[in-house]
Amino acid sequence: MGESIAASHWDAVYASKAANEVSWFEATPSLSLDLIARFGQPSGSVIDIGGGESLLVDALLAGARSDVTVLDISENALAAVRRRLGDRADAVDWIVADIASWTPERRYDVWHDRAVLHFLNDPADQASYARALDAALSPSGVAIVGTFAPDGPEHCSGLPVTRHDAESLARLLGKRFRLLFTTRADHRTPWDTVQHFQFSLFGREAGCSDIGGR
Repeated sequence: MGESIAASHWDAVYASKAANEVSWFEATPSLSLDLIARFGQPSGSVIDIGGGESLLVDALLAGARSDVTVLDISENALAAVRRRLGDRADAVDWIVADIASWTPERRYDVWHDRAVLHFLNDPADQASYARALDAALSPSGVAIVGTFAPDGPEHCSGLPVTRHDAESLARLLGKRFRLLFTTRADHRTPWDTVQHFQFSLFGREAGCSDIGGR
């Protein structure tokens, strides 16, 4: 799926549905917040990949995080969140971009992705995602990647997905990263169905802090 096609798809989704009318809605992103608190630096920077209209940014700001970035391919989604946050939106960096073609301009201490990577089915897009993560993550940073588990849905929002486990993610990210933690999670959708997710957390291997050191 090309960038412009993908953007129009997600803009249409967010224009036609309220935040709590999409399958991935969470009233409280408890697992994400727990992993960020447990493994991230207390005052470290956080980038939420594919944040959409997630309430994670609200919770991070409420928890006194002062360096928060939200990236999403949908301008409609980010505009809706900015309206929701009001004046608090000025404390957040907003990036409208396709993660499969994005080039980071800085480093972050926590990379958080809940349910973006599994929409990348093309190996080239997956490799681009891994390169962006590598370029964006600080030397001592952690990457939290949540995807549909191997027994999770095969489609979402009318699109096919690629399901993952910790091992497939480790292969994708390569030897520069080590698996620190993994867990399964059952997400209950707004219409009371259960989707099986997995969350895996990675840190850099010693001495691997930039692409040139590969």
